[in-house]
Amino acid sequence: MFDHFGLLAPVYEKFIKPSQPEQLISLLELPAGGRLLDVGGGTGRVSGFLSDLVDEVFIADLSPKMLAQSLNKGGLHPVCSHAEKLPFPEGFFERIIMIDTLHHVCSQQDTAAELWRVLKPGGRIIIEEPNIAHRGVKLIALLEKIALMRSHFLSPEQIQKLFQQFQDDIQIRHDSHISWIIIPK
Repeated sequence: MFDHFGLLAPVYEKFIKPSQPEQLISLLELPAGGRLLDVGGGTGRVSGFLSDLVDEVFIADLSPKMLAQSLNKGGLHPVCSHAEKLPFPEGFFERIIMIDTLHHVCSQQDTAAELWRVLKPGGRIIIEEPNIAHRGVKLIALLEKIALMRSHFLSPEQIQKLFQQFQDDIQIRHDSHISWIIIPK
């Protein structure tokens, strides 16, 4: 499998900036004690902003070249891993974020189960995804297909359904072309 993100790693953050970190901080209810996991966090472009608001930050990503970029930020613990098979014990994290990543994983259902497994009771998962109902996001989805990326975009309601087997109290928030799915445990 071609590593699209490994190719982009050295310049990724010049083009892809974190969107609205204040909103994410609010949704995560930070600051909070304990560990935060950034699944698909690559260079640490988002979790780098959060490292002072939790005790420890881990980044799980499949691209070693993206993870290598996270080492420049300090305080982040990169781990090369599939989202569907995280190398952490059950209930290890108080907070989990997945920013613009769920549409890239091999199995969204397995990823949801794995995120739930490593989340501590009382913790919360925030998934931020482009809203596929937005015209611009549909164009991005098409371009990713043309680039032979393994993208499979879901609506916010479809993402919510992935977690309903574990939790009924799931919220969805929207802002323009971005959606946040908030899953407490």
